[in-house]
Amino acid sequence: MSNIRTYINDTVEEMRDRVSWPTYSELQNSSVLVLIGSLIFALVVGAMDFGFDTVLTWFYNQF
Repeated sequence: MSNIRTYINDTVEEMRDRVSWPTYSELQNSSVLVLIGSLIFALVVGAMDFGFDTVLTWFYNQF
């Protein structure tokens, strides 16, 4: 039980004193970048899916 208490105390100290938390504006900028990157990634994957579906449908209809 002592080890668990020590672990929790060390974790709280680390989060409070040693971690550098971003400012609100840095957090907003990072969130916008993640949103834009996610949208671009989704569009690329969607385009690849559409392309493969089209090519495979054409291929299977040849037989």
